[in-house]
Amino acid sequence: MITQPSQMTTLSTVLEQLRLKKYDNEFRMTEEGFTAGKGKFYQPEELKVIRIYRFEGISDPADASVVYLIEANDGLIGYSLDSFGAYSEHSEGYDDFIRKIPVDDNQEGHLFENSGL
Repeated sequence: MITQPSQMTTLSTVLEQLRLKKYDNEFRMTEEGFTAGKGKFYQPEELKVIRIYRFEGISDPADASVVYLIEANDGLIGYSLDSFGAYSEHSEGYDDFIRKIPVDDNQEGHLFENSGL
């Protein structure tokens, strides 16, 4: 599990921390399931959400996103980035798929308000 440093206040900071920890495999939705571009496709039961980072914009309600830190049953750790609201542009089936992935009981969601810092 990733420890939440106090300086993480922006989406780009969280993504940079994931890159530094080598957790920067981006899970993307395809017709076959989630893939991190390594030739394998995962179904929800093969994945677990181990951390959720939430971001909400103070001045623009459309500036909202979630980073799901996900671990696959083969040990691969990566993330899925979800923007929500009016600007959500996910492929068909993404919302249903992400809801089916079990969430780790020890997972703690983190809310960050983007204040332009």
